[in-house]
Amino acid sequence: MQPSEPISNELPQYPESLWRATTDLPSFPRLAEDIKVDVAIVGAGIAGITTGYLLAREGLKVALVEAGNVLNGTTAHTTAKITAQHGMLYDELLSHFGQERASMYYQANRDALQFIRDTASKLNIDCGLHEEDAYVYMEKDKDLNKLEKEFEAYEKLGIPGEWVNKLPIPQFASGAIKLPGQARFHPLHYLRRLLEEFVKAGGQVYENTTVHKVDKEGPLTVVTYRGSHKIQCSHVVAATHFPFLDEGGFYFARLHADRSYALAMKPETAFAGGMYISADKPTRSLRAASWNGEEVVIVGGEGHKTGQHMCTFSYYEALEAYGGKLLGSKGIPFRWSTQDLVTIDKVPYIGQITSKDEGIYVATGFNKWGMTSGTLAGRMLSDQIIGRDNPYSELYTPSRFLADPSIMNLVKENADVAGELISGKVGLVHTRIEDLNPDEGAVVRHNGKKAGAYKDPEGNLHLVDNTCTHMGCETEWNAAERTWDCPCHGSRFSYDGVVFEGPAIKPLEKLDAHE
Repeated sequence: MQPSEPISNELPQYPESLWRATTDLPSFPRLAEDIKVDVAIVGAGIAGITTGYLLAREGLKVALVEAGNVLNGTTAHTTAKITAQHGMLYDELLSHFGQERASMYYQANRDALQFIRDTASKLNIDCGLHEEDAYVYMEKDKDLNKLEKEFEAYEKLGIPGEWVNKLPIPQFASGAIKLPGQARFHPLHYLRRLLEEFVKAGGQVYENTTVHKVDKEGPLTVVTYRGSHKIQCSHVVAATHFPFLDEGGFYFARLHADRSYALAMKPETAFAGGMYISADKPTRSLRAASWNGEEVVIVGGEGHKTGQHMCTFSYYEALEAYGGKLLGSKGIPFRWSTQDLVTIDKVPYIGQITSKDEGIYVATGFNKWGMTSGTLAGRMLSDQIIGRDNPYSELYTPSRFLADPSIMNLVKENADVAGELISGKVGLVHTRIEDLNPDEGAVVRHNGKKAGAYKDPEGNLHLVDNTCTHMGCETEWNAAERTWDCPCHGSRFSYDGVVFEGPAIKPLEKLDAHE
């Protein structure tokens, strides 16, 4: 799809999240020397910042390291619902984990919600925290039995959900489950304050510092890209979305990356409150927010595996059409997308990265529910590092490997990756460089080989080797975000090859367009 004109009369041409646009964030230096700390945390999103805040408060010396800028990843592009209602999940958890552990999953996320409430209150954080009822609803009558089974799981697990036949908003539902007492907030206003408290407690923050590996010979040593500087420590936390460490954990095979989309819409009809997510496909998500003193509604959904859909603009257009039909639209000031990692059993991996790697921890696979999962990760990892028992450690351990369903999902995920790897190498190229219009990108043929080409609005050509530097899959052009996205493990690169999102560390190779 050609992005040289706005997608519609309302949608902004360039993506920007409401949260980033309304938050002034501090800047921090690049790591410029070797340092020694108790704990090195790699990744400055909600999981990394919460972990650092809690550990620094305990008196530990902590360094927080970010490859780009703090709070510019998934945490900055969330819909920011704080809830233990994670779509249609509890019936599945009952089947895979049994009643005790499925109940623990609810309790863990309920506790994370309460932690955010308590922390915002204690620190007097103005982060727009509003109590809301959450709803998961089914529109299609033929699938209502699935929602009924989910409600039965609520009853078995003692989750205080309520069955309702009608939603407060003008969205038809054949049935819905209401979970009272959930919340929404401005995530960056909340986390900016935690970051300030972290620094006040002696925490060190380094931006634009990419970590390459952890040297485990002798004291744990975090090595930055190209080995320029090192951090010696007793504990390392990988809170980088996709783990930059994967020695024996096989995370590349146990995670897949999904993209989803959101827009902030000024409604013509007043929004009745509540937070909503559909059980039907494609997913639809709704919640209110504030912008410049007026109410907007965040309309989200349209998820798909990263790098596996060419016309990404169409997802924004679908959300625009849905929101406009439901509430009417007076304008759409913001649109954005995000990337989430999903584990094979839909429960995050939080804890020691492998059973053999003492002192090295991971937090990943939040399955699109990062506000509670990231907060939970911070609490769990700080407990484990300090040596306190945490009741949820066994449920979330990255070393778990459950039977039948997980094995089948693992086989499926790896078959999918293998298919993408092969199809990317042998697929046909239909676009010529000379056919590209300004502000358009595509996979092209250059000197007899595939390459990634983007012609910027001024007509300058940017050419890269579109082979992902992680494991060799072929990236695809994402027209809506102007990025090269890997369909295998979710790495993302700018149009000129800079790493936007891991697991890749090295940029795409730039090619000479004149050769």
